[in-house]
Amino acid sequence: MNSTLRMYERSARVYRGVWRGSVFSSFVNPLLYLVAMGIFLGNLVDKQTGGIAGVSYLEFLAPGLLAATAMQAGAGDSSWPVLAGIKWQRYYLAALATPLSTRDLVIGHLAWVATRVALVSAIFVLVATALGAMTLTGGLLAIIPAVLTGLAFAGFVTWFAAKLEDGIGLTNLFRFGIMPLFLFSGTFFEISRLPDWMEPVAYLTPLWHGVELARSLALGVDPTFSRATHAGVLVAYIAVGTVLAVRQFEKRLVV
Repeated sequence: MNSTLRMYERSARVYRGVWRGSVFSSFVNPLLYLVAMGIFLGNLVDKQTGGIAGVSYLEFLAPGLLAATAMQAGAGDSSWPVLAGIKWQRYYLAALATPLSTRDLVIGHLAWVATRVALVSAIFVLVATALGAMTLTGGLLAIIPAVLTGLAFAGFVTWFAAKLEDGIGLTNLFRFGIMPLFLFSGTFFEISRLPDWMEPVAYLTPLWHGVELARSLALGVDPTFSRATHAGVLVAYIAVGTVLAVRQFEKRLVV
């Protein structure tokens, strides 16, 4: 445990020097999305349809954006920073010269990602609450699936980043993986509106399960499956991603 905390502490110390810019963007991004999509576009949607799933479009959108923001935060903190630690700055190799193991590196990294995702999610909830997109109680509950969603991506992205020699693969991952998931996993509309062949694919994505669970807790409605099922899928993604990341770190870093 102490070894894992050392890796966590290293990430926290680095973040201490850049937190101001990070916190500012964490406020601005949800504000822009919620105002542009939730309020301006949402007014048009509400006039035409009377809302989605029995609530206004703004209320429908906010929990989905929360989960999607958590996905982006978890994937972002596990992509280029991990590749830099292995390939360019090599601080993972330096850490392995101490009593830390590859497992300590991965668990410490993911623990820090969980902290970052929780911070980003809490800021999002404050902004959404101020705009009337969700209640404070519902928003705080929705932080839990948001963190699970971020970690569900963090493990797999860490594994993928640890396999690469340059950043091209990460660019393609965000362009052809993260962005399509952001658009087509229930964040902006119900997946029942997708083509028939795409709907089952959405069921397999961790973001859809995170969106469903966050929306259920924020709005107090029943999700597509049980809450335990959605949470279980996210936990399974976290477990598999963590194991893969540890094995890849051993393969890449242990000579």
